[in-house]
Amino acid sequence: MGEAIIVFDGTCVVCNGWVRFLLKHDRRRRYCFAAMQNDAGRSLLAQHGLDPDDPSSFLLLDESGAHRDTDAIRRVITGLGGAWRAAHAMHLVPAPSRDAGYRTLARNRYRWFGRHEACVVPDARDADRFL
Repeated sequence: MGEAIIVFDGTCVVCNGWVRFLLKHDRRRRYCFAAMQNDAGRSLLAQHGLDPDDPSSFLLLDESGAHRDTDAIRRVITGLGGAWRAAHAMHLVPAPSRDAGYRTLARNRYRWFGRHEACVVPDARDADRFL
C-alpha cells in the first residue's frame, strides 16, 4: 500500500483522467486510490467531515493528515517529486481564490466533461493501488 490515499469520484471523467495521470507519473507508487462510490471511499469522506453523497471535494490523506481541494491537489502534484515540485507555487494564490475556481469546476464537471455510468476498473498492474 502507498504512503497516501486519494479519494476521488469514480464516475467523473475528469477525476478518472487525474487518476490515470497519477498512475503514469507516480513512479514511487506513493498514491493509492479510493472511489467515493465504494465503501472505503465513503467511509474516509465521512470520517473527515465530508458528505459522501456530495462529490464536490477532493480528499488526500497522507502522513501529515487530511487535505482537501486545491491544498490536496498541490500536495499530490508536489509529491510526485522532480520538476513537479514547482506546483508548490500554487500557494502564492490565496486559498479562497483557488478553491472557488476548483468548486466551479467540481459543480460543473459532469455537464462540461461527462461521466461514466460506473467506476472505471483499474488495469491488473495497478489494481493493488485501489481500495
